[in-house]
Amino acid sequence: MTEKIKVTFLGTGGMIPTEKRNHPAFFLSYANEGILVDCGEATQIQFRKARISPNKITRILLTHRHGDHTFGLPGLFRTLAMGGYKKKLLIYGPSGIKKTIENIFLAFGSTTEYEIEVKEVMGKFFETNDFYLEAEAMSHGPKCNAYSFILKEKSRIDKKKMRKLKIKEGKHLSGLKEKGYLIYNGKKYLASNLLFKESGKKISFVMDTSMNNRIIPFVQNANLLVCEASFGEELSEKAADYMHLTSTQAGEIAKKAKVKKMIITHISERYEKNSKILLNEAKKHFRNTFLVNDLDVIEV
Repeated sequence: MTEKIKVTFLGTGGMIPTEKRNHPAFFLSYANEGILVDCGEATQIQFRKARISPNKITRILLTHRHGDHTFGLPGLFRTLAMGGYKKKLLIYGPSGIKKTIENIFLAFGSTTEYEIEVKEVMGKFFETNDFYLEAEAMSHGPKCNAYSFILKEKSRIDKKKMRKLKIKEGKHLSGLKEKGYLIYNGKKYLASNLLFKESGKKISFVMDTSMNNRIIPFVQNANLLVCEASFGEELSEKAADYMHLTSTQAGEIAKKAKVKKMIITHISERYEKNSKILLNEAKKHFRNTFLVNDLDVIEV
């Protein structure tokens, strides 16, 4: 079986953090990849609370330059330096994010202990044999990206069938997918009888944005959609003014995009004591919606 994709919700709050909800930050881990989406203030502390080493970070995806999504970067940079981080830290973001990182270095000093590379991205911007990353432009004043992590469909060897046919593991299995068959103990076995298709998976992150026609195609059929829901429907005009989504709009997006599951996040402090209002509004349109807390973990 394939490794699980795990998303740890390091911060689920909005512009102003509360006692229960920190600034936005989400850590997606898969195999040897550790992808941090946004880095709000005190994200380094949230890593410690979650019992995850920041050294597991391989790349950072920044949705936009606003402080509640980037104020944690200076502290995180120093934590990595003091913690012996040796990898090249890859940071991706929308147009203009290089200037944001340069200004952080001007304010707090550059990092010399390890290399940092910043890339401004759109469309498919990173790919391995197992997965790829995509970005799409959102609408939020400053340039803003939504992101998707897409695990590719794979052909895998059915070990139960191998045991039934008394085929042992070994070098003879190499090239099975390419050749379409294998010879074992003088007998030919077709790959179609030994392989099965393991479907891919898609995790999408949509943070600060107003409603736009790019969201639904971008998150279409996602196994998990992590979506902002900063405002309730009673504040829909304010949401439009500040270029954010309402919980109702998040529910409509999930339904129309036929996603499997949605987590609403970026919860405004005004809903600290009644956040279920947002959950219930979203659920009216998409029943498989959930509201998580800081440090909660979802596996896909």
